[in-house]
Amino acid sequence: MKAFFEGIQYLFVDILFAPLDFLRRLELITWFGANTINWIFMIICACAIVYWIKQLRIFDDAGTENQDTTAHSFLK
Repeated sequence: MKAFFEGIQYLFVDILFAPLDFLRRLELITWFGANTINWIFMIICACAIVYWIKQLRIFDDAGTENQDTTAHSFLK
């Protein structure tokens, strides 16, 4: 049974957390390199928000959005 739990430890510590260990070592060398993934996610989220707002504006300008308070049955 001990070997089973040591196998789980090996899987998580030595294999699955290897990318995180790499980022931890990279942060000591360059902060910008270690946070590149965060910047990529922030750029993707910013692009998604801009696209979403543009789509909202298109539907709002076309007048197809129903803004009546009784648009949903649970609001009656």
